[in-house]
Amino acid sequence: MAQVTNQTVEQIDAQIKALLKRRADLLKQNHEDDSINNVALINAFQETTHKVRDEKHWRDHFERYHEALHNAQQVVEKPCVVYQGAPGAYSEMACMKFFGPDSFAIGLHRFDDAFEALANNGADYAVLPIENSSTGAIRQIYDLLSQYDCYIVGETTVKVSHNLMALPGTKLEDIKTVYSHEQGLFQCEKFLRQYDWLGIAKGDTAGSAKMVADFKDHHKAAIASSRAAEIYGLEILVPNINTNSHNTTRFVVIAPRMELRPNRDKICISITTANEVGALHEILSIFALYGLNLTRIESRPIPERNWEYMFFIEFTGDLLGEGMDEVMKELTQSVNDIRVFGNFESNLD
Repeated sequence: MAQVTNQTVEQIDAQIKALLKRRADLLKQNHEDDSINNVALINAFQETTHKVRDEKHWRDHFERYHEALHNAQQVVEKPCVVYQGAPGAYSEMACMKFFGPDSFAIGLHRFDDAFEALANNGADYAVLPIENSSTGAIRQIYDLLSQYDCYIVGETTVKVSHNLMALPGTKLEDIKTVYSHEQGLFQCEKFLRQYDWLGIAKGDTAGSAKMVADFKDHHKAAIASSRAAEIYGLEILVPNINTNSHNTTRFVVIAPRMELRPNRDKICISITTANEVGALHEILSIFALYGLNLTRIESRPIPERNWEYMFFIEFTGDLLGEGMDEVMKELTQSVNDIRVFGNFESNLD
């Protein structure tokens, strides 16, 4: 009996895949029944595609995922937490909400400073905004997540209530310039359109409040939280000026290693797919097949690869739960690249 090698099987699989593609092209040319193309053909195509994936490639990804699970750290007690912004920023409020009012939190100038602190053992956790209910994703955070070796271990939300503030005694007609984070300016655009003021974006809302206090200039104002006004001795001239009264920012808690905290029920991954028809549909069908709820999908351009995208996906589940290993294996076999960013408790209240 002739010996069958892996190379022989791969060659046959490649031929089958080519024939299936040819069959699909012929069906489209002949305008045959769409149901044949969409069900029988696609199922056969997916099955064959899985077989001809580079086995070593997907196994490397799968082993890296298991290694991250194995090396998951315990929750750090009395941690050092970093956030972006000055005291009084919404990010600081998110730290206090997740870790408690007495937590040790340090404000840093830029988002990437927080990631650098984690990478260089300068902090145990970073709390950073990832999306806002009014303006959508904070794109820079997604890009930084893909650049650093880190994990999402928790999430929390903060209701954003923007206030116009200035030096005590300032009147609206005195103001010429308003400072805030770009998101703060966007979220108060309807209010700001009523006035002929120059809006200038700064690094964060609370830092803008501090700057106005330091300027001691009645022509300048800031948009920030009431806590920032209290900290820097400013007077709130107009409260709650954000366009959306339900304006809320979601923050993620990031650590240098994976954690498996109690009550975890949400998983975050990133993937890249083949640039071909049905590639993303094939992956999304896996979630439906296993009864997993897709809670978020966000696309980001891949640097130096024009018109190719990385997809961040969040879905319900426990990485240690029954059947999840099979889900992750199926996903790993179906994509070009995959990265698991963590498993944490959903907390969007």
